[in-house]
Amino acid sequence: MQEEIIADALSGRDVLAILPTGGGKSLCFQIPALMKDGIALVVTPLIALMKDQVQNLRERGIKALAIHAGMSQHEVELSLNNAVYGDFKFLYLSPERLNTMAFKAYLGSMNVSYIVVDEAHCISQWGYDFRPDYLRIGELRSQVQAPVIALTATATPDVARDIMDRLRFREPNLTISGFERENLSYIVRESQDKFGQLRSICDGVQGSGIVYVRSRVRAKEIADLLSRAGHSASFYHAGLGALERAARQRDWKEGKTRIMVCTNAFGMGIDKADVRFVVHADLPESPEAYFQEAGRAGRDGKPSWAVLLWNATDLQRLKQLERVSFPSLEYIADIYQKLHVFFQIPYEAGAGRMLKFDLEAFCKQFSLQRASAWYAIKYLEREGHWSIAEDTDVPTRVKISVDRQALYGVDLPDSVAPVVLEILMRSYTGLFSYASAIDDEYVARRAGITVPRLHEALYLLSIHHIIRYIPADHATIIFLEHARLEPGNVKLSPERYRLLKSAYGSRLEAMAGYVQERDECRSCYLLRYFGQEKSSPCGRCDICRGGASKATELAGELRQWVLKHPGYTLGQASAAFGTASKQWLGVLRELIDRKEVPPYSE
Repeated sequence: MQEEIIADALSGRDVLAILPTGGGKSLCFQIPALMKDGIALVVTPLIALMKDQVQNLRERGIKALAIHAGMSQHEVELSLNNAVYGDFKFLYLSPERLNTMAFKAYLGSMNVSYIVVDEAHCISQWGYDFRPDYLRIGELRSQVQAPVIALTATATPDVARDIMDRLRFREPNLTISGFERENLSYIVRESQDKFGQLRSICDGVQGSGIVYVRSRVRAKEIADLLSRAGHSASFYHAGLGALERAARQRDWKEGKTRIMVCTNAFGMGIDKADVRFVVHADLPESPEAYFQEAGRAGRDGKPSWAVLLWNATDLQRLKQLERVSFPSLEYIADIYQKLHVFFQIPYEAGAGRMLKFDLEAFCKQFSLQRASAWYAIKYLEREGHWSIAEDTDVPTRVKISVDRQALYGVDLPDSVAPVVLEILMRSYTGLFSYASAIDDEYVARRAGITVPRLHEALYLLSIHHIIRYIPADHATIIFLEHARLEPGNVKLSPERYRLLKSAYGSRLEAMAGYVQERDECRSCYLLRYFGQEKSSPCGRCDICRGGASKATELAGELRQWVLKHPGYTLGQASAAFGTASKQWLGVLRELIDRKEVPPYSE
């Protein structure tokens, strides 16, 4: 469907494209942007993907920029200046950057060709991965007269309509590629010995693989077990530092590590075509999450496997999640006040503050149950009271504590200190007024020293009270969208709460139904969930392989019945076969496609 999407974009129409993982979404906006004057704004939450795409474009001689968390103020200003005056074709942005004063100041001077929204399902409150920062994209429509190209791999019909509405499409325009992955075999196995099954898969399937688990602790445990069993395995989760995550991701992409055991923090934007298997050792919370993660297998078109291991404990956990994920509105309102108390923020104060949040310390102070408190905090984000950046790499920050003139008369404690201070003052504004974020690698490179040596120099300067030095950290950040509200004034819509809870429960039920299915092809089940009613059994999943003889028998019965009922309708066929097996419709359509029986009458 790439040609159709590109044609729509070039004609100036807004377009929402739903393409499967590995379906070539990037080309759908890169080609129109290259054919049109101006710069395309590409909004994506995936910093790793952002960096990869910018690097890939630059290697092809295409001028591209990226702005994301962790960049210094100087780097951001330079990138925005280049976006306006530098003849660049792409500016990649993380969604939270849309609300910054710097971006708003430059936006009016940009010649924007397209507004591109990657992972567009994140804008829908009914989607499985809603992110409030995405709502700001719709506001761009009143400031930028450019068409929207929205892209996602996972959206139900309801979510697709919500995406187009929130992005203020001038007219609905949805393009959906078939969700089928003809090279991917979906396998579901009920097992009490999940590690035994996992080891058997790793032993039996050649090539690289991904194993998804629900917790960071479990990721490390299973990676260690696989390593002891003789497999090249590592683990990955958002709690690792940025450099460690990058190194592990690189080793896996380059084949130095064969199997990556990880939480759902791994995989989005990872462009590795030869993944032969994806195993879910724990049950995902939604078909959307499962479909996207499983779809990372076999992007090169070669035979690959998506295996889901489950048992009764997984189903019990899903039921517990439904209870815990939506605490009462009274509890949520109380958590709102407790968080402000935790940070000692009075009423009518706090707007715009960025808070480094420690969930464990928060729960300990107020004797709270961890999961319920966290889901309440996440729900308050949905309602727009604050935004959350989980496991964010917070850059090093520096503030010069002495007066600018007095600085030149201070005895500096370290031989490289004068060079470091000079580079800091030349590269970053506001150092004498507030603690500014700096890029450690950039400063160290300019000073001709290593990053550890830079940290040593900054530490010595801080203990001599010449600077205030706040080392880089890895933390969850909460950004307060408005001043603290009085009790009773916290906006929490009961109707919205009810609808969101119902939508969440439906996704859990669909996931439980998927693993307990005994008759319907796995692929057909998933495609039907995403609104694709017409699909044929894949012939590769555990249901199809186990039911091959049954399907053959059913095909014979259908042939005989159709011959006896010329001019039959789908309703008549359903009455005859629909209660006997969920496979009958797929088998009938396959017979019609092969012209072995005439089609049914409308």
